[in-house]
Amino acid sequence: MPKIGLEGLLRPEDSILVLIDHQPYQFTNLNSHDPQAVINNVVGLAKAAKVFNVPTILTTVIEERGGYLIKALQDVFPDQKPIDRTFINTWEDPKVTDIVKKSGRKQLILAALWTEICLAMPAIQALGEGYEVFIVTDASGGVSAESHDMAVRRLVQAGAVPITWVAVMSEWQRDWARDTADALTGIVTEHGGASGVAYAWEQQLLATSKKASA
Repeated sequence: MPKIGLEGLLRPEDSILVLIDHQPYQFTNLNSHDPQAVINNVVGLAKAAKVFNVPTILTTVIEERGGYLIKALQDVFPDQKPIDRTFINTWEDPKVTDIVKKSGRKQLILAALWTEICLAMPAIQALGEGYEVFIVTDASGGVSAESHDMAVRRLVQAGAVPITWVAVMSEWQRDWARDTADALTGIVTEHGGASGVAYAWEQQLLATSKKASA
């Protein structure tokens, strides 16, 4: 059972993020979401993890055939080489799981292409090993809307917590007095859609107000 109460919310110091197979091959048959939206969301999520110092693992599957990790995501961690796997199930690759185990962190946040395979498999196995698993549904996607939906239902039934990337970022922030607030608003401006537009407009109005009162 997922935790409830304050303990059920994400905390940066207890979180670890694994981003799985955001590669060209997977994007070619992504039909549950607009591919550009998934790119925007996973990059926003990665930037938030960097701001909050949440360890982030990048991983690909058979890179030479499936393609390199998308550039926008790699650019967030330019010095980090993605872990390339042959395992379809990321959680069967000790190159990934050893890093997670050594971190000692138990709030495992996953996003993957595709939801029904590369998200479902590691999430179900990690749940069995006692991790609190959070699946970022809008930074993941499946080969059809039904595939994505059925996978999310299956994962919820298994005990995973579905969440969106903005909710992850907001739970990490929790308090606007936190010194990450400025960086957070920068991510919202770049990746938050209408919220980013509204924030930019608010800044414009504040600047106009100051000029008018001068």
